[in-house]
Amino acid sequence: MSPLQILSLLLALSTALNIAITAGLLARRSGVGTPQAILTGAGTAATSLGIYFAAIAAYK
Repeated sequence: MSPLQILSLLLALSTALNIAITAGLLARRSGVGTPQAILTGAGTAATSLGIYFAAIAAYK
């Protein structure tokens, strides 16, 4: 992998982590339990990474 690809992957992971934490905190604050908030954050992270990788696959 080239350094540019590694940096792009790190940026995607960082963005997904920020989105996941935000979604988890919003879910927790809206009144759901901690396990459900964690699952919400994990699902959001997986979705955002899936969209990112789909965009990369479509670009190539």
